[in-house]
Amino acid sequence: MSDPQTVSVPGRIMAAEMAEQPAVLQRILDEGAPKIRQIAAEIAARNPRFVLLTARGTSDNAALYAKYLIEILLGKPAGLTSMSTTTAYGAKPDLTDVLVVTVSQSGGSPDLVASTKAAREAGAITLAVTNNASSPLAEVSEFHIDVLAGPEKALPATKTYTAELLALYLLVEGLRGGDGAAAKELPGLAAGVLARHAEVKALAERYRFAQRLVITSRGYGYPTAREAALKLMETTYIPASPFSGADLLHGPLAMVDNVSPVIAIVPDGKGGEALQPVLDRLRGRGADLVVVGQQAQVDAASAGFVLPAGVPEEVQPILEILPLQLLAYEVTIARGQDPDAPRALAKVTETH
Repeated sequence: MSDPQTVSVPGRIMAAEMAEQPAVLQRILDEGAPKIRQIAAEIAARNPRFVLLTARGTSDNAALYAKYLIEILLGKPAGLTSMSTTTAYGAKPDLTDVLVVTVSQSGGSPDLVASTKAAREAGAITLAVTNNASSPLAEVSEFHIDVLAGPEKALPATKTYTAELLALYLLVEGLRGGDGAAAKELPGLAAGVLARHAEVKALAERYRFAQRLVITSRGYGYPTAREAALKLMETTYIPASPFSGADLLHGPLAMVDNVSPVIAIVPDGKGGEALQPVLDRLRGRGADLVVVGQQAQVDAASAGFVLPAGVPEEVQPILEILPLQLLAYEVTIARGQDPDAPRALAKVTETH
């Protein structure tokens, strides 16, 4: 008979790493924040004219969140880079006085390292945000922020994503001289959300046999929609299409009918207000609408998950993604698959 402690339980590693997130968030606030403030002060003193963000996969969604923060809170233009312009085409843009932030869980992808090295040679201020202080990416960057998530063994990134979000929020707060107070309650709030796992397990039954999903949001919630779609696709293998609510109205709404499952992340603030016309249209089409948001929005949907009230909108994405990580996990288990080891995936993607 097999020793039960040696038997591999599907999803065991992902479940454990999701559960670590409140502790990781607290570690960043306690141990990482002082260094992030110091780095931010040094960069702010050099007054970069704009910001470019470089990333792949889950980290690309964290970078998109940072783009919203930079443009809204700092008032500086920010863009997501196309690495192939330098790594494949050999372009040599003038990046003098530009802040280039490269976000990577492993810090090991060759294209990230090469594009960051090229950016530094082109005059950029380079900052790596990784979970590996000794990574090649950290070595080629002028500055480095360690997200302090600890080793992540499950292939789907969970704790490194929320750690990246918090580190990037604290960076932007530091760049504008803020104190990051909006983040102080996040560890406890995250623990409360994760403790409601049973609610998500009940929701997961809706999607066990789903053929496709549409996920939508606006504003700060849009990166959450993209990350939720990625998590669901890489673990459950269900095609999940993320759309900005504005883009959804520009054509893709036509594919939504009265049997289409739609998940809407509704921020409590301006992003949620901007999404309201989209929710109205989805309800009008009879979509199976599940909302992650505040009580009133959940009550007006087919089902949903109520998020804590009173959280500043700019840090809500750190909580929004948690029930959606749990959803990806539960749907995968319900479909008889192992979320720890999705097919055809590797922890470090060797793109060039």
